Amino acid sequence: MKRVLLAGLLLFACVVRAEPLDPEQSQVFRAWFVRIAQEQLRQGPSPRWHQQDCAGLVRFAANEALKVHDDKWLRANGLSNRYLPPELQLSDAQRTLAQSWQQGGGQVGPYVNAIKLIQYNSRFVGRDLNQARPGDLMFYDQGDDQHLMIWMGRSIAYHTGTTTPTDNGMRSVGLQQLMTWKDTRWIPDESNPNFIGIYRLAFLSR
Repeated sequence: MKRVLLAGLLLFACVVRAEPLDPEQSQVFRAWFVRIAQEQLRQGPSPRWHQQDCAGLVRFAANEALKVHDDKWLRANGLSNRYLPPELQLSDAQRTLAQSWQQGGGQVGPYVNAIKLIQYNSRFVGRDLNQARPGDLMFYDQGDDQHLMIWMGRSIAYHTGTTTPTDNGMRSVGLQQLMTWKDTRWIPDESNPNFIGIYRLAFLSR
């Protein structure tokens, strides 16, 4: 029992002390994060992606981006080895970053919802889309509901939070379409009080 407890404490210490990604690692992470989100749009949500909603997409893409992308991983994700980002060189502790989200109250774990992703695991960038980089998060507060979208560079990707036999919940919307939505609550503009702003995952250095 003591050995199990000691192993758990050592793992917790390793997780807590995981270094943030340096600028080069952050850039490569972004490329993988966006690519994995794109694959969920192209192929539909991976059967390995559980808890499919807007925050779930962020957690899944971040966790998969931090993994070793060997042949086994490529096969599991339905990808070839063509046109892929360079491999992400990380320490073992860094690879656990997306399995150790801060949940508040000193709790850490693999699950975190949209608002806690923002509150405890991201930092505010601004409310001007010109400040956004691919892989940044766009956060909306609609009162009883909070929602995350991923900035992909020229478009946004998100999961609606619901699925049906004919709708996998994944959406991609171009910036021009987004800025002219009839439901103005979703326009990412500083004049929209429901658009809280652009956020960046806290373990990224740039």
